[in-house]
Amino acid sequence: MSDVQKNEEGAASAAPSSSDTIIEVKDLWKVYGRDPKRILTDKYRKLHKDDIQEKTGNIVAMREVNLKIKKGEFYIIMGLSGSGKSTLVRNLIRLVNPTAGKITVKGRDVTKMKEDELLDFRKTTYGMVFQHYGLMPHMTILDNAAYGLKVRGLPKGEQLAKAMKALETVGLKGWEDYYPGNLSGGMQQRVGLARALANDPDILLMDEPFSGLDPLIRRQMQDEFVDLQDKLKKTIVFVTHDLHEALKLGDKIAIMRNGEVVQIGTPEEIVTQPANDYVREFVQDASPAKVVTAGTIMREPEVLLYAWEGPKTALTILQREKRRGAFVVDKGHKLLGLANVDRLEKYLKGRIDVDESKISSSVVRPIPSVTEETIIEELFSMVSANPYPIPVTSEDNKLLGVVKTDDIFETISPDGGEDDV
Repeated sequence: MSDVQKNEEGAASAAPSSSDTIIEVKDLWKVYGRDPKRILTDKYRKLHKDDIQEKTGNIVAMREVNLKIKKGEFYIIMGLSGSGKSTLVRNLIRLVNPTAGKITVKGRDVTKMKEDELLDFRKTTYGMVFQHYGLMPHMTILDNAAYGLKVRGLPKGEQLAKAMKALETVGLKGWEDYYPGNLSGGMQQRVGLARALANDPDILLMDEPFSGLDPLIRRQMQDEFVDLQDKLKKTIVFVTHDLHEALKLGDKIAIMRNGEVVQIGTPEEIVTQPANDYVREFVQDASPAKVVTAGTIMREPEVLLYAWEGPKTALTILQREKRRGAFVVDKGHKLLGLANVDRLEKYLKGRIDVDESKISSSVVRPIPSVTEETIIEELFSMVSANPYPIPVTSEDNKLLGVVKTDDIFETISPDGGEDDV
């Protein structure tokens, strides 16, 4: 087991409890050739795969792979050609049988299943989408989407109803009576996805599903799939050799090389904390702006106004701290907006009897906020349109921190500036 994987096993952030782990892979090997188990002996198991092949003729496709995948996680397996990523996915459903190791899916040991049990488990647990769509050219789009349900033996009416719902989910309503030859490559891939979704699987396995598409269509499919996953919350194991695709789609990424997992982490961790020179070279062209999140670089606001303090107090604080404005929160620390010196002075000007018990809502200007998960790239337009830091809020609108302009640009370059909130 690599140090990276050992670290992941011990890290709280990367070691989910048994209740939310849907797939667990332990010490998985796949060796091709004569008497493959001999490669697991002390004589060979520590040798480089090239040395093993030279001495024995055996090919090590996977070596001591360990993974934990959470329910609802978009998990990327990536690496260059020959890294073992597709072999790993095929082992998960035992289209390829492992040489050694254990694969637990939904609490069941897949490696010990008999053939009939395995076939039933595949039908009810997995949906598979591969690079080649595998559509039947003589069947309508609806019948193609229903094919997996037909194999399961569901009644015809139920097949078509579920398939139609899946087609609607992937945006193909109105195309159900056409044939694959009438559809573009991207639309055909959607049919393949609909066929997988029609069975309502717990786990989607996707092996290079977009790699055969033109770049523009591929980006569109990626965008659509991000939106779709937000709604479906499926557990997805997605194989790709494309780093930018992995960074865009993945919650967690496992990078493979020569059959081994060399690093596991979030997209941000992979880009900003590469485990070794291989990963560092792999990600050298990746922009931190595409993976680093607001939650990572946010800080406590230097000045904060409280709604119950009153407008005179708020103006006094801003003038004393030499600030143009500051964010206003209520007693629950929920963000109300921004109050600045100009608005407060106009509000107070000429007033004798001012309600000092709270800052008037007419003084507070609503301001857009972001979540902790918002990537830096999405903040650029907000920075250009707003002279103040960007507030970071929780789902219930509590102010968690602020992102300052200089912090954004220091993340992607060594230079930054000053802000005054």
